[in-house]
Amino acid sequence: MAKDRTPDKSRATGGGSSRSGAGAGGRGKGGRTRPPTQVVSPQRPWGLIAFSVALAVFAVTVLGYALAQVRKSEADKVESIDEISGAEVYEYEGGQHDDGPLEYEQSPPVGGMHANQWADCTGTVYDVDIRHENAVHSLEHGAVWITYNPDEVSDADVDKLAELVDGVSGRMLSPYEGQDTQISVQSWGHQLKVDSADDKRIKQFAELMTYKSDSFPEPGATCERPDFLADPPLESDDAGATPAPAQTPAPAAETPAP
Repeated sequence: MAKDRTPDKSRATGGGSSRSGAGAGGRGKGGRTRPPTQVVSPQRPWGLIAFSVALAVFAVTVLGYALAQVRKSEADKVESIDEISGAEVYEYEGGQHDDGPLEYEQSPPVGGMHANQWADCTGTVYDVDIRHENAVHSLEHGAVWITYNPDEVSDADVDKLAELVDGVSGRMLSPYEGQDTQISVQSWGHQLKVDSADDKRIKQFAELMTYKSDSFPEPGATCERPDFLADPPLESDDAGATPAPAQTPAPAAETPAP
């Protein structure tokens, strides 16, 4: 007769313990434990922010300085020779040439009869007293000629004057022996004499009168003269020669008193 089959309580108990353990603990024998999640707070890019702020401040400073310089330049700008205190105006006809030594009413001369050859005036800085008759021909072409007394003007001041001339077409600079003021500025029929290289009227005159339309006899004429530049004739070359009589300028309208 067959025996009654009784469940193995020990096995049932063991199996139940195993299953309940797995359910209760979330892991069985040899199970894996999930690592805890770490929360990282976002970092602010302080270096980039500081750089951006510094760049913005720099840009505003540069822009402000540039704007101030433009305003200053505009404040000094003039539209007429009458706005330049001390400027003199004379009336001369152009086109009269004579290669001999000539006398002039003004010193330095500002117009009248002159040599056939003009002095190079392509922003030329001469270190010699060039022949005046050639310089006057350059004025006829629309150039501005800045002269200085070499016995009274320092090298530093000559450098300041050269900055207004060097490389600027229609301008030239040269010493002028015996000049009665430290500095003189000439264009055809116009002249300004000053006693300081820092005088703002020098720049005003140069900027206004260089190739100024309707103010010189030969608009469109060139300022280039390489042969003159290579070997400029000197004023002293005419020493001892008998000059031709000066051409007297026609009366000009009086410049208003400053």
